[in-house]
Amino acid sequence: MNVNGASSNSSSTAGKIPRQVKVLLTASFFSAFATVGQITIIGKQVFDMTGNELDLGLLGLAEFIPVAVLSPFTGPLADRKDRRKVFGCALLCEAIVSFLIFLYIATGPTSVYPIFGLMMLFGVARAFATPASRALPIDWAPEEVVERVVALKSVVFQAGIIAGPAAFGFIFVAGRSIPYLAAVCAYVLAALLLLTIGSIPIKRLETSGTRQAFRDALEGLRFVRSKPVLFGAISLDLIAVLLGGAVALLPAIAEDRLGVGAVGLGWLRAAVGIGATVVAVSLSIRPLRTHIGRSLFVSVGIFGVGTIVLGLTTNFTLAFLALMVLAGADAVSVYIRASLVPLATPERMRGRVLAVEGVFIGASNELGAVESGLTAAAFGLVGAILFGGIGTLAVVVVWWRFFPALRNVERLIDVKPDTS
Repeated sequence: MNVNGASSNSSSTAGKIPRQVKVLLTASFFSAFATVGQITIIGKQVFDMTGNELDLGLLGLAEFIPVAVLSPFTGPLADRKDRRKVFGCALLCEAIVSFLIFLYIATGPTSVYPIFGLMMLFGVARAFATPASRALPIDWAPEEVVERVVALKSVVFQAGIIAGPAAFGFIFVAGRSIPYLAAVCAYVLAALLLLTIGSIPIKRLETSGTRQAFRDALEGLRFVRSKPVLFGAISLDLIAVLLGGAVALLPAIAEDRLGVGAVGLGWLRAAVGIGATVVAVSLSIRPLRTHIGRSLFVSVGIFGVGTIVLGLTTNFTLAFLALMVLAGADAVSVYIRASLVPLATPERMRGRVLAVEGVFIGASNELGAVESGLTAAAFGLVGAILFGGIGTLAVVVVWWRFFPALRNVERLIDVKPDTS
């Protein structure tokens, strides 16, 4: 599955995580730190400027559109080019956008539309970063440590989710535009880390051109659709995150339901990372090896219950705990899907399939924000959150019935394609 050289098969390195993977994980931490911290503060500033939950949804839409449009190109690009360079260039582009946001916020703006435009540019960079960054650790990981690497990647990502919002909340108190400078520094540092590792000699696509890019993307989509386990896992997470996008409404929840400011909001957003990290660390120590399919359904169901509790409470502590629980459940879902998709996909198609997944999953977070904003405008803040939580539970029931192949997956190794 991986081309790591002879050393990866030697007894002296068996079971060890390569240095390149450790560097990639560190870069992923700084990327998550900057991205989630920055988005948290942007959401607060937009809500402070307009007081409208719908604008929080439009913020997610601005980031989603480039991902949806560009994924037919970015997935094949990750299969055709050096994924390390693709990821590094995307990080530098994110740093540039963050600096432009800093310049705009420093002027004391009154209009949110330039922020939406800048977030669209940010979405362009994320569209290129996602398939390359997700494939890289799997590319470098020896087969015997893939499960550990997937769990560790989740740990460092969630660590960034904890540290980013908490740190950016305090930085925001010091200056409304300063958090974006912190994001610039984190993105540049992540890009520099990538310079310290080499390229893995995997087989790459040799074709190019717009038509071929669409053919490559369609091939990835057809592959996903032809595999009930992949299609069921990706679509389950898509619909669940789409309906359960209450995290996007945290700026409104913090102010209108809980009565807390930027620091409180930062800690609420950090609660998502704390809950996910506790689970991710547990999975890195003791990976989930059996009852994979059933565990996925149970975790998504718990995610729905946690969302309902979040919608009903006006107590900060209970809201914090609800966010930890739903995030921990989501971490199990992410761990299973992040393992299933690369393992069930041939190496030569991994970028294309991960790009398809990026539209379904990565974009579902942004579309979930849109859905939450629209339902909040129609049914109120509480109604929107309850709608999402109850809808998630309904999806679990339906998918349990129509995707028995996913439900019956016992071990991750069972989904590996036959390469004989």
